[in-house]
Amino acid sequence: MSFNIGLSGLYAANKSLDVAGNNIANVATVGFKASRAEFADQYAQSIRGTSGGTNVGSGVYTAAVTQQFTQGTLTTGTGRDLDLAINGNGFFQLSNNGEKLYTRAGNFHTDSAGNIIDNNGNNLQGYGVDANGNVMTGVLTNLRVDTSNMPPKATGDINIKSNLDSSKPISTGAAFDPADTTTYTSTFSTPIYDSQGNEHTLSQYFRKTDTNSWTMYTLIDGRNMQDPVTEPAVEADQTQLKFDSAGNLITSPAPTSTSGVVVNADGTFTLHGWVPAQSKTVGSTTTWVANGASSKEMKLDMLATSQTNAAGGAISKTQDGNYTGQISAMNVDSSGNLFANYTNGQSKVIGQVALTTFANAQGLAPAGGTMWRQTYASGIPVTGAPESGTLGSITGSALEESNVDLTGELVQLIKAQSNYQANAKTISTESTILQTTIQMT
Repeated sequence: MSFNIGLSGLYAANKSLDVAGNNIANVATVGFKASRAEFADQYAQSIRGTSGGTNVGSGVYTAAVTQQFTQGTLTTGTGRDLDLAINGNGFFQLSNNGEKLYTRAGNFHTDSAGNIIDNNGNNLQGYGVDANGNVMTGVLTNLRVDTSNMPPKATGDINIKSNLDSSKPISTGAAFDPADTTTYTSTFSTPIYDSQGNEHTLSQYFRKTDTNSWTMYTLIDGRNMQDPVTEPAVEADQTQLKFDSAGNLITSPAPTSTSGVVVNADGTFTLHGWVPAQSKTVGSTTTWVANGASSKEMKLDMLATSQTNAAGGAISKTQDGNYTGQISAMNVDSSGNLFANYTNGQSKVIGQVALTTFANAQGLAPAGGTMWRQTYASGIPVTGAPESGTLGSITGSALEESNVDLTGELVQLIKAQSNYQANAKTISTESTILQTTIQMT
């Protein structure tokens, strides 16, 4: 019996060496989780389940090899857009031709079709977007990076926050002329786009006409909006702006305007009738001709315009048009939203990474390649968006390092070696005693 006890100790020590060796071998493996060998003593089953007080155990056995799902250190700034790290609970879900696999290793990239895959060719799972760019949660799909160009979009909404300097004198000089800076008080311009993505310039000139009263002149490419091909530039669309004693824009009753700028009931403006045009020079003669593109009616929101004793000009401007853009980079926010950035300065969400958690992560079965499979012991997977429920967050351009404690593993090697030697000594001693017994006969 003593030989078996010592032998079981050798097996256990060898198992401990194997586990520690495997941990050390994977100290640089992204997303790797260290394992721990757990042992239990064993006793021979006595008759009728009873045992005396002098019963000696029959050795040791490996009760389990468990994985330690503690957080690994995050390495940030990897320089790769699709390097992803989980900070907190959860696993990335992968699809291997329909088979579900789970991993903490986030070193992803794209294949020739734009699918986001891991180093084993498995597809990263997440939520797609609809035609309007809204994430469709609830239905998992293979995440994919669409490398096609972003099409041009005609400007439809313009929002400008600005200030008009109340300390400026009332202008009583010559009629407005965009070429004569003495005929207006301040000006600023905003880029806008037609249906083909051609850039045009929306220019607004402000002339102080009375106390708390201004006239806004609106031109596109220096031309009148109603007929930019034939109308001279000086015939700009005019809008009257009035402010109260606190410098706030008065929207009721609505400001008056000429036909090119329609005043809406909410105090915003609609720019309509604009024909996109381009200049054409033949010899010494320059004319304007329609460029073949179309335009949208543009809503101009200037409700945040103020009149105070401060520098005049635009404070912030946004518009929703763009020219054709090529994808230039990607980034991922903490909620797992995948943003594609384009050369035209635009960005859009192209998907959202999903995370999965389990009631008992220890019950997952290792599948190799730093992946795990669901088992009955792990429980049913719960999948959702990062930062929802108990799921962790995503860090882009980062990777989770192995959680192996190298110092601890080296100490474990020493302990396992000592255990092995001690159990070998037990067998050696038993052999010596047996030889002595034999020699007595």
